[in-house]
Amino acid sequence: MSYFILSTVLFLGGIVIIYWLHNQYHLDIVVEAAPPPPNPPLISVCIPARNEERNIRACVEAVLKQDYPNLEVIVVDDRSTDATFRILTDLASRDSRLRPISGSDLPPGWAGKPHALYQASASARGDWLCFIDADTFLEPSALSSCYVKALETQADMFTIMTFQILGSFWERTVMPLVMTALSVGFSPRKVNDPKRRDAIANGQFILIKRSVYDATGGHASVKDSIVEDKAISEKVKWNGYRLIVADGMKVARTRMYTSLPEMWEGWTKNIYLGLRDQAGLLWLGAFGAFLAFMASLFLPLWLPLGWIWFLHGGEWMALAVMGEALALWAYLIFVRAQVAEKMNISRWYALTSPLGAAVFGAMMLTSAWRVVSRQGVTWKGRTYKAG
Repeated sequence: MSYFILSTVLFLGGIVIIYWLHNQYHLDIVVEAAPPPPNPPLISVCIPARNEERNIRACVEAVLKQDYPNLEVIVVDDRSTDATFRILTDLASRDSRLRPISGSDLPPGWAGKPHALYQASASARGDWLCFIDADTFLEPSALSSCYVKALETQADMFTIMTFQILGSFWERTVMPLVMTALSVGFSPRKVNDPKRRDAIANGQFILIKRSVYDATGGHASVKDSIVEDKAISEKVKWNGYRLIVADGMKVARTRMYTSLPEMWEGWTKNIYLGLRDQAGLLWLGAFGAFLAFMASLFLPLWLPLGWIWFLHGGEWMALAVMGEALALWAYLIFVRAQVAEKMNISRWYALTSPLGAAVFGAMMLTSAWRVVSRQGVTWKGRTYKAG
């Protein structure tokens, strides 16, 4: 009877947790394709690039193909050791709107990306600044559409969630679970509510008024932050300006990582920085790792354990345990299949959820250990440690 009661408690708890995890993400504001506005102000598109030879050509060419008629593009080559700057100079020779900048050495106390964007903004002449990551690719109407939506929502800072390109097996196995976990960390509705302090931004695409950027100190005010997008969003919102986060998946795409080693380095860095900056999140991280390992280790064993119990005289209670295991599995696969479909991958990838959960749990534990042990993380050749 105790096994049956434990199984029932786990079954009900699993249903509640799965439902809760998959109902936290509400992007009510959606960017639709829109034509360029009349009398558009100059927008300065600023792109940081460190060893981005794989992405930088496609990224910049997509920006230069925008239907927005009044823009300049500033790309800071952040001490790259690959062909990034050569590609930029080649593109600049064909389009005068592009200005490549060879970034200076990283000063003490600065993180790499804030310093690169600080240099870009210092050269920018636009009334609005648009910060884009080098692995983000815009549709031709993206800038016009986001600017129009920013005006419509009266935003001082406007950021979008981009569509995530998932090419490899490991991207399709791990990234959907990571994105679900991230949705628990912030609520777009709370971010968009000016009465709440919740603030976050997606550094893959940020559009901000130059006057607001300068008034809040720009990237110089968050110079030591690797999660500079969130830090900037807090500066903006906490100083009384309007911050809007929207669904921009129809106008922008991002390919964050292409392999498991890249994802491991990137996400352990991101998780580490979140846990480092807010010690209380260590407990949340531990709980997240626990749930991930429960999904990856215990859930696949639930049904076989029930079957073994039935063979050893469990009778109707063993059958009930098997039914609970099957029901929870069915519910999990159903909701994960919906997530897969939204991310434009095969619904069959829902079956890889235990494997993806194991990898995600390992990322969480690794990041937590690096915080506790003060080992820090390495990102693009630079090491960052807890202060």
